[in-house]
Amino acid sequence: MEVEIISKETIKPSSPTPHHLKTFKLSLLDQIVLNPYLPVIFYYQNRNGDTIFQAQEKSSSLKESLSKTLTQFYPFAGTIKDDISIDCNDAGAYYAIALVRLRLDKFLHDPDLKLTDGLLPFRPTFEASGPGARVTNVQVNIFECGGIAIGLCMSHKIVDAAALYTFLKGWTNMACGATEVVHPNLTAPSLFPANDLWLREASMEVCVSWLKEGKCSTKRFLFDSDAISSLKAEATRNGVQNPTRVEVVTALLWKCAVAASKQTCGFQKPSRINHTVNIRRKLASPSSKDLIGNVIWFATAECPANDETTLIDLAKRVRECVSKVDVEFVNNAQGDKGYIAMREFMKETGETSSKGSTDVFNFTSWCKMGFYDIDFGWGKPSWMTGVIGIGNPVFLNIINLMDTKCGEGIEAWVNLDEKEMEILQCNPELLAYASLDPSPGLSS
Repeated sequence: MEVEIISKETIKPSSPTPHHLKTFKLSLLDQIVLNPYLPVIFYYQNRNGDTIFQAQEKSSSLKESLSKTLTQFYPFAGTIKDDISIDCNDAGAYYAIALVRLRLDKFLHDPDLKLTDGLLPFRPTFEASGPGARVTNVQVNIFECGGIAIGLCMSHKIVDAAALYTFLKGWTNMACGATEVVHPNLTAPSLFPANDLWLREASMEVCVSWLKEGKCSTKRFLFDSDAISSLKAEATRNGVQNPTRVEVVTALLWKCAVAASKQTCGFQKPSRINHTVNIRRKLASPSSKDLIGNVIWFATAECPANDETTLIDLAKRVRECVSKVDVEFVNNAQGDKGYIAMREFMKETGETSSKGSTDVFNFTSWCKMGFYDIDFGWGKPSWMTGVIGIGNPVFLNIINLMDTKCGEGIEAWVNLDEKEMEILQCNPELLAYASLDPSPGLSS
């Protein structure tokens, strides 16, 4: 797949940012997030018979609406200043247009995940996300058939998945001329004030837990609605009340990943999962759903080496750990002393990680966030991809759960050691419920 960049420019906000808003301080929660960009690609098939020239004309509307949106989301028009702030200097968003020498339907029939980096403004890396880097980067890819893929790299220092959705909703509303203007809630830093001491401690704990180098392989596992219903039924029969999609899929992937590790090294290690939890819904304010920043926390569940790793047991552990990130915890985590409650949690995580012999699997969920409703005026996406570091050797053991287009299934993007992935992708228990790298056209 040949991708040719035909134009590059900067999209400035339609109105300048007021002087008193020139520096946006990050929150305590933003401080524990690693620097790489959050990448996402939306694929739109040409359903109106547009020519390539007409597809290129759509970019004019995108640029104009992006400029207006950046005025509302003014930190997104800035650059990274340091680990605790964004320079709201109106530097603007990087914006490129590319021609792709391939039909979109052919690409979607059997996508090569290694090629998706070419549809992004750049490959998300630590080097690309340091001081001076833009917060917002866009690449509009036009395929031979007139289909379009919009690739974004948004700085993870200020954007988690929910904040990304809020920004995209604001942009699409502008692009479609909707009367509703999305106003971002930028109060997260006042709810969770930054702390310099916390920055050093938390960064070290996160690096121990989330970064693991090795030869990495990335695969997609699709759980359709029937498979998830079967998993839920099995869990319910064995005492798990009203299990969720995320709980049962997480439990099965955890079980199968542990089995792959055991077969590789010859014995079963103790294992742990870290699962991100969107804590916006646990805040009192009705506008908390639009909070910008990393308004997330990490639920942790462990399984000792000598414990059972049945699907039901692991599903119960997943539920138990997520339930601990409750309203009481979130209330204690707010304010100037909030870092103390968070530090205690991180300390426990660090003690487990420091043993060195524990398998750690990091799960994130983008489910129920509405990404398949992102419509710039030419229909909803046929497919979307959003995963950190496809094949990136630093991000081993990261699993991202995403909705399928119908909203009832789950597409799991799994980054795993190459040898362990060879075993995982042949696991009969996993393949009884999941399809390996299916055509996105089948992701219903």
